[in-house]
Amino acid sequence: MPAHRQRKAGTTLRLSLALLLSALVVVTSLVIPWGGSTPEAAPDPTVARTPEPPTPTVTQQPRRNVYTCPAYSGIDRGNPLPALYNDTFAWGTSAPYKVGNGKGDIDWSLNPYQNPSWYMWFHSLRWLGQGIAAGGMGDKQALARVSAIVRDWVKDNPYSWKPNIGAYESTMHRTNVLICLRQATLTGLKVAKLPLSYAWLDKALQEHAWFLQKNYSGDWNHGTDESLALFGIGCTLNRPDLKKIAADRLTSAIKTSIDTQGSTNEQSTAYAQFNYSLWGRAIDVLQKCGVDPGTTIKARRRELAKWLALATNSLGNLHQIGDSEVVRTSPVPGTVLEYAGTLGKQGIRPTQRVGIFDAGYIFGRTGWGETRPFTQESSYSIRFGPSRKLHGHEDHTSVTYTSHGRDILIDGGHSGYKWDDWRSWAKSQFSHNQMTVLSTAASHPVTRLTRSSVGATSEFYELKDSLGPGIDRTRGVLVLKDPDLMVVLDRGTSASDEQYETLWHLPSDQKVTVASNGTAVATKPGDKVKTVLLQVPFQQETTPIKVANGTTDPIQGWHYQTIDTRKPAPVVKFTRSGRSATILSVIVPVRTNAAVTYTTTQSGNRTLINLVVDKVATTIAVSADGTLQRVK
Repeated sequence: MPAHRQRKAGTTLRLSLALLLSALVVVTSLVIPWGGSTPEAAPDPTVARTPEPPTPTVTQQPRRNVYTCPAYSGIDRGNPLPALYNDTFAWGTSAPYKVGNGKGDIDWSLNPYQNPSWYMWFHSLRWLGQGIAAGGMGDKQALARVSAIVRDWVKDNPYSWKPNIGAYESTMHRTNVLICLRQATLTGLKVAKLPLSYAWLDKALQEHAWFLQKNYSGDWNHGTDESLALFGIGCTLNRPDLKKIAADRLTSAIKTSIDTQGSTNEQSTAYAQFNYSLWGRAIDVLQKCGVDPGTTIKARRRELAKWLALATNSLGNLHQIGDSEVVRTSPVPGTVLEYAGTLGKQGIRPTQRVGIFDAGYIFGRTGWGETRPFTQESSYSIRFGPSRKLHGHEDHTSVTYTSHGRDILIDGGHSGYKWDDWRSWAKSQFSHNQMTVLSTAASHPVTRLTRSSVGATSEFYELKDSLGPGIDRTRGVLVLKDPDLMVVLDRGTSASDEQYETLWHLPSDQKVTVASNGTAVATKPGDKVKTVLLQVPFQQETTPIKVANGTTDPIQGWHYQTIDTRKPAPVVKFTRSGRSATILSVIVPVRTNAAVTYTTTQSGNRTLINLVVDKVATTIAVSADGTLQRVK
């Protein structure tokens, strides 16, 4: 079923459960050498991957028992041969670290940076990629060194390694490295059968197969990777039983991993793109080893491509939602992603301008570059739906917004998987553009889209949820085209006094000036665009505007563009206190030298906001029941 293009008022959306790529593994005894809590270590979806072309129709019987080494997710790039000969491991922005004695004897308990992702990728063995590749081309010294390191891991981490969370989480990645090493050994030594001295390698593969059979993570990305690795062992060792188990899991998992509208169960845009790549590989893997992938994977993946195109903002990036860095949309040839990912330079223009998805996403834009340049369109996202899962954030009712060729409203971003105060903030309601209630920091609400209406030059949405016993929240969002702007009405009620704050997170290059009790202006020095934030009186008096920027007690006013790049970024706050709150915000991106003014008048039970934006007049009606409507 395609995403709903135009939902009528009163429509209630079905809510689908959202799961997680990376399991938060619970075990009775954990070896956690980083001294922290259980990690959410996972494949980094922001690592550059080559997007798959459209899957070709198979017209002849595919070769059987062929499993392609899936490479190393880019982790091998920072670990050249000289480093491997020195037993040195590097990951991310952390400095290379000597992890062995220089002879392939590795201390697998090391985690010098107390980072669960560093430790997980250490145990994945993917950092040996350059050595394995060299060994496959006949470099016997390289083959000997990587073989020694892999054999050392097998010796020091006997089956079952389940109590070691880093070794556990990386099992499927390490499985692929073992297969890649096996292939490199055959080609590098120019033999058809694995030498007897490498019998330990097949035994290790069999142990990894046992582990993957008994420790399936479930129908999400993590489980998909596990199934592919298990299938790879079956294909490599000619084990039809393992192939069938893995193929059956994939056939079942696709129905949960990607729904009929193309939404994944990750609650993250970056992981959605990772999913697209991963399921493309699933099709290839199954076909090359003689198994028909069926039609469901291909059909769901086509819908995911449409989803990702709609999730692309006017700058060519995915809206930063959930555990996502700022990620470019991959311009996959032959799909709508090609147009979205190339900023309209190539491919076929999508026909859908607004998408409303039952899994809890609204993506909209003023256009695809039909009458103005692609990057000069405005685009937005709005979150609602099922309760947060592990790759999701407390971002319900939150919006992101781009316009005039730049970010206007941003998300706080993704701080990585180390559970500390920074990750707690990045996942919390306080790092997103929503009305927050201070006492409900740990709430995980289910949020309903109660009304929506899509027109030619405006869209209206209403969302409702409960942040806690007796604490209810309603948000109305009206998005306009010509002039491009956003009107947001937040209303909250509570059984006792609460502190309400509507937060507007702005890019890190912005400087905010509070012009009055109802106006703040954000701009980058020398830029041609500014953002005017208006706090319009409605049913309650306004209070002084507050701004936070790069504070640490409490943490507020930051942006993670990547997990390694944290910059101070201003947050404008409209606040109320008491048992109810009504906060009416207008977000106006406009030329730096242009004026933005407004007046309010009353028409029956409606308040009219008469706006003039860069000499263009428009009128917004705000009804007592919270309806927002463009009148002019």
